[in-house]
Amino acid sequence: MADTSAKENKKNNSADAAVKENGANAEKKDNAAGTKIEKRTAAKGEVVIKTEHLTKRYGKKVAVNDLSLTIKKGEVFGLLGPNGAGKTTTILMLLGLTEPSGGTATIEGMNCTRDPLGVKSIVGYLPDNAGFYGDMTGRQNLRFTGRLNGLEGQELEDRIETLLKRVDIEYAGDQKVGTYSRGMRQRLGVADVLMKDPEIIIMDEPTLGIDPEGMRKLLILIRELAEEDGRTILISSHQLQQVQQICDRVGIFIEGNLIVKGTLRELEEHIRKEGSYLLELSVQPMDDQLLGMLYQQDGVKKIEKEGDKFMITSKKDIRPTLTRFLGENGYTVYHLHQRGGDLDEIYRVYFEKAGQADERSSYEKNNKKRRWFGGKKKQSVS
Repeated sequence: MADTSAKENKKNNSADAAVKENGANAEKKDNAAGTKIEKRTAAKGEVVIKTEHLTKRYGKKVAVNDLSLTIKKGEVFGLLGPNGAGKTTTILMLLGLTEPSGGTATIEGMNCTRDPLGVKSIVGYLPDNAGFYGDMTGRQNLRFTGRLNGLEGQELEDRIETLLKRVDIEYAGDQKVGTYSRGMRQRLGVADVLMKDPEIIIMDEPTLGIDPEGMRKLLILIRELAEEDGRTILISSHQLQQVQQICDRVGIFIEGNLIVKGTLRELEEHIRKEGSYLLELSVQPMDDQLLGMLYQQDGVKKIEKEGDKFMITSKKDIRPTLTRFLGENGYTVYHLHQRGGDLDEIYRVYFEKAGQADERSSYEKNNKKRRWFGGKKKQSVS
């Protein structure tokens, strides 16, 4: 009887121990899952990407110079600049694909150079020309990517269907990718990136070469990824008007230097405080009397003719005086526009201040040799 009771107690104790162990393991898994969920739903504004004095040299050429930058969770940040400015090199260092010559880059606290696999586990990357197997369908390409990321069975198929719908190419899911337009390939690229459900997405020139309708759909999708999913998006681009529509903040890159960063409103206010105005004027007649009057205005720094317009650069708003003069002297006004808070104008001003010719500026249409002012002093308004 005593032996039986002892055996029963031992058996019950073993069972209790097993239950406790299983409970502990389950709790551990739940805690791990909870940690992941908490990390994904952290308050917007937390810094997730950070560089400190990040530098990359190729021999004597400095591709990225002393870059210090923070990007917050849930925001769309635009890294802007012409080809060769250092944008792609910065992205490669963030992805751990090239080592910096100096400084550090971290994503979610992980050092991008020392822990590239950890970084890649939470970061999705869309290059400027997403690579797919052209003789495979969009669905087959996504299935291939999903399996590489450990997805199988119904979970894999469900995610493929969901993502094809989300990027609006469900109708082409069974077509070979070789038949896709560039815009369709880029949207398939976004779906491909989302197969591993990344917290952060880095896009290198995502709108390059896309038709207007394809671009519109892609920009809407990018904005949704930030607003609805809470994902952090870093976009490298030189297509200003498109990026302007979706970015929370931008940074302007010139010859490896981050010249300025902030919201569009902050950048606009900053250049206005410094006294940088550009007025477009088209009147009839465009005669010497008008030109002489313009040159006599206090604060006018430069006047150029572009097509049928005068482009007037000044330190202050000259419209009140100008409109009064035009009305009193019988001029017919066809166009009078003060460029202001658009990104193209902000971009132009900072290129001038850095002593660079803006290859995208309308000022270059006539291939004129221009006089630039200012030095390469770094500025920041954020």
